Amino acid sequence: MAETLYERLGGEDAITAVVDEFYGRVMADDQVAGYFDDVDMQKQRAHQAQFISSVTGGPVEYSGGEMETVHADMGITPADFRAIATHLDDALAEFDVGEDDREAVLEEIASYQDAIVTAAD
Repeated sequence: MAETLYERLGGEDAITAVVDEFYGRVMADDQVAGYFDDVDMQKQRAHQAQFISSVTGGPVEYSGGEMETVHADMGITPADFRAIATHLDDALAEFDVGEDDREAVLEEIASYQDAIVTAAD
């Protein structure tokens, strides 16, 4: 049986480490850090690890809200979405995730762009 993307990424512990690195990068970026001003980041990190685990084929059921509902009033622009995606790609690269697997993760995330982006640049 073929390995899932979740397994190729290294499973739960590896994804949790990537998410920690990812949010370190996001919070250091003035362009997008403001979206998390009043967010419980411990809860957000756990939520994001669950989401990435779910969309990469892991044995995890995503229990978060509907993407459109959760992001509706945030005013996320295409440029902000790209910045977040770049931080995720960089975090994955930091953990030596290969280009093909990084691209596969970003494709999964990009499939939610229409539900997340609610404002123009």
